[in-house]
Amino acid sequence: MSVVEITGGGVSLGGRPILRDIGLRVEQGEVVALLGANGSGKSTLVKAAVGLLPLSAGTARLFGEPVADFGAWDRIGYVPQRSTITQGVPATVREVVAAGRLARRRPFLPATAADRRAVTEALESVGLADRAQQTVSTLSGGQQQRVLMARTLAGGPELLLLDEPLAGVDLISQHAMADALEARARAGATIVVVLHELGPFEPLIGRTVVLREGRVVYDGAPTGLLGLSHDVHCEPVEQAAAVVPPLRGPLGEEG
Repeated sequence: MSVVEITGGGVSLGGRPILRDIGLRVEQGEVVALLGANGSGKSTLVKAAVGLLPLSAGTARLFGEPVADFGAWDRIGYVPQRSTITQGVPATVREVVAAGRLARRRPFLPATAADRRAVTEALESVGLADRAQQTVSTLSGGQQQRVLMARTLAGGPELLLLDEPLAGVDLISQHAMADALEARARAGATIVVVLHELGPFEPLIGRTVVLREGRVVYDGAPTGLLGLSHDVHCEPVEQAAAVVPPLRGPLGEEG
């Protein structure tokens, strides 16, 4: 079953073409890395795939439905790049992660035992169970990124999209996130992750898609990347702390 499908996709921002004639099909259970230099269109592609950016050409489908008609957002988990909001969110780690269950609850009803269990399991999966009552703003950048991932995992999504989760993240947090994703992949989740380089995620990746100047220049096994190293690794990972974004919109994106 095709989980993500973009055909002839194009995106323009401010009249400038960002993506050109993109064809991407991700099947159920695949773990796909989107690679490329800064400005190659990786993040734009992920956002276009879930309707956060409109296509100027082509079509996009989720689980076989046109994105415009798709409504089962609880099936999708989206971990954005670090937000630009001010640090100091007055919420505990557990409270933020619990927000990942909202799409699975009826309005105004309290959390169920299943909700609480899912939150605990998500915290354990990213190694933050001992930080559950700590205020998010007191965490390191890497720990905050793990909170974002735990919030997404708590919802039990079938499709996980992660936009540069390793940017500015310490090695311990990188491995913790890789372990959490490995567990989700074993459970059958479909994963699409934007990266500058594979790093600790390398053992998980079954397929790599490389973008350059808004076009796909490679789509295949990670073992075929050697000849494309100039395209894939020409930009360093930005060193900046991740912070928790506002909890708005169907995918947790700032609206």
